[in-house]
Amino acid sequence: MNLQTLLFFLVILPVMTVGLSIALFLNLIDPTGDRFYRMASWWGRFSARVVGIKVEVIGEERYDPAKTYLIVSNHAGMADIPLILASIRLNLRFVAKEELGRIPLLGRVMKGSGYVLIKRGQSREALQSLLEAAKRLREGRSMHIFPEGTRSEDGRLLPFKRGAFIIASKAGVPVLPVSIIGSHLITPKKSLKIRKGAVKMVIGEPIDPARYPNLEELQQAVHDAISGNLEKYGQAA
Repeated sequence: MNLQTLLFFLVILPVMTVGLSIALFLNLIDPTGDRFYRMASWWGRFSARVVGIKVEVIGEERYDPAKTYLIVSNHAGMADIPLILASIRLNLRFVAKEELGRIPLLGRVMKGSGYVLIKRGQSREALQSLLEAAKRLREGRSMHIFPEGTRSEDGRLLPFKRGAFIIASKAGVPVLPVSIIGSHLITPKKSLKIRKGAVKMVIGEPIDPARYPNLEELQQAVHDAISGNLEKYGQAA
């Protein structure tokens, strides 16, 4: 076990557990989840410093922190989540797989903080979760979703699923495409090992769903934006 992995288990994970316990109380006095977001954002920055991850954010000027967006990004490592929380200056919630909701403390806090847990597949429950995410966006909370549905092993972009674009269409908010480069080297898939290193987070121009008459065209536009920046800034898509 290397030093970064040891620090995760001895420092980051205990801090996360204490934070989640505090969040149970925070969500009682602030059911919007806004206070938990601020705590989670701090935890993301703290985790990056402890492990030794340097994040370069490119394109911050392309979005307005006072507005609401559906953030759509590629997913190449477990580090993506804390790094997004640390680096994107939006009042942010995640669309996450329902399995996380079964983890006793984490699941309860996520549900109480406005996160949306989605069942995979084309079931009625999955559609209801997508509509719930759209509702959160209309209420003024930005949402994040990984449209690939799983992590890439080598950092290359996988095919997108339709769910993210159903959310965007129903909510009518801009899609903010984000390309994450290098995180697959920090937390490789199928491994518990954590490494220090550098990650680039490239924020593309917001995409207005109203410009696209169907979901397929919107999906392709977002895919092109993310893959284009992956290629441009150092990771072939």
